[in-house]
Amino acid sequence: MSKKPAFIKELSLPIVAAPMFLISGPQLVIECCKNGIVGTFPALNQRTSEGFEEWLIEIKSTLKEFEEQTGKKAAPFGVNLIVHPTNPRLEADVKLCVKHKVPLIITSLGAVSEVVDAIQSYGGLVFHDVIKKRHAEKAAEAGVDGLILVAAGAGGHAGTINPMPLVAEIKKFYHKTILLSGCISTGRDIASALQMGADLAYMGTRFINTIESKATPEYRQMIIDAGASDVVYTAAISGVHANFLGASLKAAGITEEDLKKDRKIDFGKELDTEAKAWKTIWSAGQGSALITDSLPVAKLVSHLKSEFKEAIEEQIKVLENYPK
Repeated sequence: MSKKPAFIKELSLPIVAAPMFLISGPQLVIECCKNGIVGTFPALNQRTSEGFEEWLIEIKSTLKEFEEQTGKKAAPFGVNLIVHPTNPRLEADVKLCVKHKVPLIITSLGAVSEVVDAIQSYGGLVFHDVIKKRHAEKAAEAGVDGLILVAAGAGGHAGTINPMPLVAEIKKFYHKTILLSGCISTGRDIASALQMGADLAYMGTRFINTIESKATPEYRQMIIDAGASDVVYTAAISGVHANFLGASLKAAGITEEDLKKDRKIDFGKELDTEAKAWKTIWSAGQGSALITDSLPVAKLVSHLKSEFKEAIEEQIKVLENYPK
């Protein structure tokens, strides 16, 4: 059996706050880490590699100061890298991650052994997001330290497979760290993810509705108003299938015909175009159906802890009904 990363047992809850395009920044990452859960952000949320390095320095220095002042240990932070041939910043951003020894790297749209080797050279971890078995097998061959299983209903770039068979199928051959993503909004959902066999819950949409996120008040309110059926799955926006709030698609004038169109991914030519699109066309997962408020990270984590503990205690009591 493979050894799991030591930091998991040091978290206040088994959560990684997912890196969200245009939404996750230093403030959200720092507050997550201060409250004992992993905070992450996409490198491309900064328009340049120089700006990306400034964020790394800000996060590292602020967390160091927090630890010195409180005597508490902050949770590790992570960076999402788009490992796609059309990402012109990949090489520069990987070098910066190595320079600053970023504890956790989350790779998307490609699992490349050279990137994995570079991060592991200083003791960093690489988790790769996948939506199906074939992608998981390729990532495992590249030597990643963990797999993020993006199940049906997740916000952003999502898959279509139910989490139960997805986790079970991949755990048959992959014995390192497993993270589960998709409709995880409550402490009970976190407990369910662990029961299915995940080591960590990977939560995105729930953290859009935090005070520290970069989401606008209108975006947060649309999530509060949305039900599970109000989330639309389409590749028309970025070239990769993703879930978006139907109301934002409608407001942007996106038609049913538009949603059926396919686009090719090209981060070199279209990063600015995609950023402009995602500012008005808002992504969210089906877990938005359970979100009714917008809270500071500290308060949200406190609520999740209570719900998680209650769910686990209820499950322990269930065993009393089935003693043999």
